[in-house]
Parts: sequence; structure tokens; C-alpha cells
Amino acid sequence: MSAMDLTLERPQLESNELLLTNARIATENEVFTGTLKVRNGLISTLERGNTSITGARDCQGAYLIPGLVELHTDNLEKHFSPRPGVIWPSHPAVLTHDAHIVSSGITTVFDALSVGDVVDDSNRLAHLRTLIDALAETRKAGMLRADHLLHLRCEVSFGETLKLFEDLVDHPLLQLVSVMDHTPGQRQFVREDKYRQYYQGKHGLSDSEMDTFTRKRKESALLHSDRNRKAIVAICQARGIPLASHDDATLDHVMESAEFGMRIAEFPTTLEAAKASHDQGLRVLMGAPNIVRGGSHSGNIAAADLAAAGVLDILSSDYYPASMLDAAFRLAAMEDNNYDLARAIATVTATPARSANLHDRGLIEPGKRADLVLVEPRGQLPVIHNVWRSGERVY
Repeated sequence: MSAMDLTLERPQLESNELLLTNARIATENEVFTGTLKVRNGLISTLERGNTSITGARDCQGAYLIPGLVELHTDNLEKHFSPRPGVIWPSHPAVLTHDAHIVSSGITTVFDALSVGDVVDDSNRLAHLRTLIDALAETRKAGMLRADHLLHLRCEVSFGETLKLFEDLVDHPLLQLVSVMDHTPGQRQFVREDKYRQYYQGKHGLSDSEMDTFTRKRKESALLHSDRNRKAIVAICQARGIPLASHDDATLDHVMESAEFGMRIAEFPTTLEAAKASHDQGLRVLMGAPNIVRGGSHSGNIAAADLAAAGVLDILSSDYYPASMLDAAFRLAAMEDNNYDLARAIATVTATPARSANLHDRGLIEPGKRADLVLVEPRGQLPVIHNVWRSGERVY
């Protein structure tokens, strides 16, 4: 057989396959140079070393990681209401949000929409159903590049929260519920000066208006928080919807969350609460902006301190999608924790996916969805080259 015949018989890719080689592949436990094949939207093979198969994409040593799984972002609300008093058309807002999400390496996003608020007659309440409908309609029409699911953030101190929640709990996109209480003097805002600084600036209140605002919020919490929290938890338990606590600050908060069967502890505000949550089996979620900025904007515990204590499980972009990948690489580069790159990447991929009952993604291994990100660190900044969702390139 001639050399030309051998060349002609070299294995080639089929039309439904994608082959990526010479990539530094991040699995849940290690990073190695290898080759990955995708077939029909799933990872079919994963091997160490490179290949010369015709049609293989040479990744030139860039990192190949799972698509990021974002459990808590209010980015959609910001695109819908980009400025005070401005409401953007809902469907374009969803599409712009989706583009922002995918370009940040996020292939699965739980759009966190507020049920209830700390202010009466807010845009969030008036347009909640409009946003959910736009999300469902664009998703059904195949217009979205990321996989969008629904996370309802329930403000338990608000009087109408339970009724609003009951009207939405059977929505097919709902996959996660968190219970929040932003009453001044506790949880996120133990320091009332930080509460005043945040809300007075946000709503443009005078000192006397802020005093009235604070008093009303405390009164509302006494009337509604405990009742709403217990009712919402019971509804979710009956339906098997994963639950997350929010801003737990004390051991009592944590024990209540554990007794409620919550899986995720969102943004614990103290080291004590974070350690206790971790010990109770709740996955501790912190904001990626906290890592990037070097601390909490509310004056609470820094995410880096939780990493140093070994109790940081999940990173969420919260209000800034691009922070998620940036924070994972920064976490791995820190010298005062035990997070190597594989463990750091798991905080934005495998662990959030598992915590939300999404067992088909978040990992690079055969049989999982081929949600992938090709990223190259340039200095301290991870630069995304490509993103694939179910083997289809979306960025």
C-alpha cells in the first residue's frame, strides 16, 4: 500500500463530531493535556495526549473547561430596567442578557427574579410575569444560546410574597428557590449604617424618609417574615424544588436552614455561619465579585477568607457575569488556600450543577453534555476564545 493510500485512510471526523486536541483539560480533580471528542452533543471520549486526526482543532495549550453554571444572577432585571424609570422591551432585554451570559462562558444560567421587594410598587413586582413570559417564549423559540432556568428569590419580609410565589411555583422553568430577608439590623445588613448607605443612595431618600423607610421594613418583617419563610419552604419541599438560604449570619440561622432541608447557603455573612453551613452539608455560595474586588460591598465576610478556611463551594456572578470565570482563576492563584485550578473551576461548574440537580453537565467526562469553554489566561485575565453548548458553538 502506498503512502498516499495510507494518507487517504487516516481517520476523519463525521459531520456530527467535534474533536478538540492539545488542550489543558480541567476535570473535577485534575488538569492535563489531552483530547476530547464530542458526538451528538455529548462528550464521547476523553484521552490524555494529542491526536493528528484530520479535522481536529488544535487548542494550542489553552484551557478547556466545562461551561459555567450560574445559580444566582439578577443580570436580566438590569437589562430590563437599565435606569430608574426606564423599562426596556422584554424580549430584546432577554436576548441582550443571553448574549452577555454566553460571552462570559456561562452555558447554564438560573435567572434570579425577585418575588417581593423591600419597596412597595417596584418595577420588579409590576413586571415579574412579563419577564418570565419573555424568558419562556424566547427559550421555546430557540432564540437563546445559554440554557436558561428560573430561580425565584423570595423576599419573605414583604406582605404579598407568598401569594406571588404560589402563582408561579408550578412554572416549568422553576428549578431553584431562595428565601431572603433584607430587614435592617440582621443578616446582610447587621450594620444599619451600611443599610442606610445602600438604600438611601439607591432610592434617593432624605434622612427623614430613610428613617420612615427603615421603620416600615422592620414592622413588615415582624408581620410576615416567619410565616412566609415557613410556607414557601413547605411548598418547595412538597414539590422537590431545591432550596437556598440567603445571608445566614448566626448558628441559629444555619440550623433553621439545615432543618428546612436547604442545599445551598447563599452569601453567608460571617465565617461562623459559613463553617456551620458547610458542616451541615449546605454548599456555601459566595459572590464572584467579592473575590475580584477583594471583599464584600456590604462589609461582611470576604469570600477569600472562606476559601482560606476551605468552606467556599460555589461562586456566583451575582450582579456581574464576567466576574465568574475571572474569580475562579484568581481563586486558584491565591497562595493562602488549597484551591488548585481543578478545585477552583469546580466552584463554577460541577458543584453548582450538582447542587441544583443538574447531573448531566458541569463536568468534562464521557456521557456529559458538551458544554465547554476554551479559555486562555493572558496575564491575570482569562480570555474566552469559544463557548459550546451541547456541542454547538454559541460564541
